[in-house]
Amino acid sequence: MCDSEALVSFRRVQKTYDGEQLVVKDLNLDIRRGEFLTMLGPSGSGKTTSLMMLAGFEVPTHGEITLAGHSLRDTPPHKRDIGVVFQNYALFPHMTVEENIAFPLSVRRVSKGEQKARVRKALDVVKLGALGSRRPGQLSGGQQQRVALARALVFEPKLVLMDEPLGALDKQLREHMQIEIKHIHENLGLTVVYVTHDQSEALTMSNRIAVFHEGVVQQLDSPQGLYERPNNSFVANFIGENNMLGGTLEGVEGDACRVRLDDGTLILALPGCGEGSGRRVSLSLRPEKVDIEPQGETANRLPATVKETIYHGDHMRVRLDVLGNDDFTVKMRYRANRAVPKPGETLSIGFSARDCLALDAPH
Repeated sequence: MCDSEALVSFRRVQKTYDGEQLVVKDLNLDIRRGEFLTMLGPSGSGKTTSLMMLAGFEVPTHGEITLAGHSLRDTPPHKRDIGVVFQNYALFPHMTVEENIAFPLSVRRVSKGEQKARVRKALDVVKLGALGSRRPGQLSGGQQQRVALARALVFEPKLVLMDEPLGALDKQLREHMQIEIKHIHENLGLTVVYVTHDQSEALTMSNRIAVFHEGVVQQLDSPQGLYERPNNSFVANFIGENNMLGGTLEGVEGDACRVRLDDGTLILALPGCGEGSGRRVSLSLRPEKVDIEPQGETANRLPATVKETIYHGDHMRVRLDVLGNDDFTVKMRYRANRAVPKPGETLSIGFSARDCLALDAPH
């Protein structure tokens, strides 16, 4: 469990490679001691550059990065007391697993006896105790990633950075390693900064997530906060599945707002874009929050035409045409005795105001 004390602070950090375009724009971010914080975003959003500046492999163009209250400006990477795990593992092929893990200790001139004890402990943490004498080429991808993780942990750093560490693994192994890393973080009380473009991975592992886009953190929040209350349409579309409908804001009254869709239908929603009657907005609706042929009263109801249905075991994915949006998706819980909508069928969908969020119109 993390406390509220900031271990790492970015203050007004900027980075440009060509002197003109800022890859990272005015980054202000505190990373709490003991937390698992993920920097999430598409390629080119600035997340990896931010991690590399923290690691010391890139130098900020402007601003300050501190670790435990001390500026990192003049501290070389090997003296920052930071463990780093990369996607390509970066293991030495001619060394055994034990020798790879011991390497950070040997360069720190730790005694042989202490090295042996720490390597054994690190191997136990990543559940590779029986493979210490093997070489990386004799290991699977998942085992190699565990060795890279053990090497990053063995010198007991203040902070562990992970840059897309699971990107080369297959889906099943990747999901298994997500849980393994999450448990290691919890059991050792580490502070972890993790970079990924995979939103599912970020939701699974993190205490908090910083969503990057075009060099700016769009939202810093818990996984649930990002999913349930995104700050803007970019976050809503990037985190999980999402449906968007365009309209015009007519007014905000307390906890609700009125949005007039382009076909004239009035929708009640939660305001997520501030005041400003007459402005264009987009309504954000998660697929599991929409009902097909809703029973009883519902705040919002719209006509729809079925395009296709896909069976997913525990649920059906129903793709609909809703007011010209022919990629509107609903997740319908599957039951053997429940009629499955057929392509071409017309029906109605319903959703409550609390499950619909009015956000900025996408650019």
